[in-house]
Amino acid sequence: MPKKTDRLAPLPAGLLPLLSQPQLETRYGVSDWQVMKWIRDGMPVEPFAGRQKRFDLAKVERWMAQNDPEFGDDGEDADAPQLVTATA
Repeated sequence: MPKKTDRLAPLPAGLLPLLSQPQLETRYGVSDWQVMKWIRDGMPVEPFAGRQKRFDLAKVERWMAQNDPEFGDDGEDADAPQLVTATA
């Protein structure tokens, strides 16, 4: 039986996965409380048919650059955890 890692397939061109809230917390190195505050402040959340919220990283990064200079492009923490993408 193939391993789960053997079943990875590249995403079609132009298709990016949506991040869950825990993944977004890890990306920015913040707590769930901070993400909820950002959502109340207007951070974009994508429609999703489940209980968890989903986030388009490109939209979130644009919002962060405009609204939270600590995490925007100019002030992004170089030591912040980065996402790792799966490759086939």
